Amino acid sequence: MAINIEFIESKIDEILVELEKEAMDYILNESFDKKSTNIQMKPLVSTKQILINAMESIKMVEKLAKEEESRRATK
Repeated sequence: MAINIEFIESKIDEILVELEKEAMDYILNESFDKKSTNIQMKPLVSTKQILINAMESIKMVEKLAKEEESRRATK
């Protein structure tokens, strides 16, 4: 069973774009002081990093699976 990495990556990219839009809204909102902006930004930054790490993990697992498949095919 192959993972559709392109599909997953495109969906993660869509989410990252939305997170960046939301972050810009907080940054540009003049009614927030610096502390409020930072409080609002922390979950967005954490979510972005989690998604990036997840995508890297998925790619690594796929790469390892392909390598294992290649080894089995050569035996």
